[in-house]
Amino acid sequence: MSRIGRKPIQVPNGVTINLDNTVITVKGPKGTLSREIHKEMKVNVTETEILVERPSDNKLHRSLHGTTRSIIANMVSGVTEGFSKNLELVGVGYRASKTGDKITLNVGYSHPVEITPDSGIEFDVPANTKITVRGIDKELVGATAAKIRSVREPEPYKGKGIKYEGERIIRKEGKAGKKK
Repeated sequence: MSRIGRKPIQVPNGVTINLDNTVITVKGPKGTLSREIHKEMKVNVTETEILVERPSDNKLHRSLHGTTRSIIANMVSGVTEGFSKNLELVGVGYRASKTGDKITLNVGYSHPVEITPDSGIEFDVPANTKITVRGIDKELVGATAAKIRSVREPEPYKGKGIKYEGERIIRKEGKAGKKK
């Protein structure tokens, strides 16, 4: 049995869970998230916890058990605390600036790259080489951070580009010169 799937999800105060057939809606202080879960997964909701059960031990049900539990747990923690991803710009002249709700990236192209956030996503630029992506949907925060990183991925020779905070770039040695 899945160890993660068996763990009950604690429901904090101020969070309401509504299960309508296969759609689960989580409402909390930061917002509301709604998601459709697989129709064969059984979700038991009480006042203080949520428990996910699987109907059988077949391969599909085993694979969905822990995944469903993790998705619901991320929804609960998203509406209470929220999620954030930090990015760093590395390179001479690489900088980011926030104008309104958009961010503008100058990362070595002949033109600045402008990125508009999806609904539920918020950008913050604490320094001109740092970007913070915030939101209540963990999946959307990660996808938006990956989209920003893909504008200029870190290259392995000098390490220039947009990287996640704490990401280690594996460096390559440059071209070896001629031996005389």
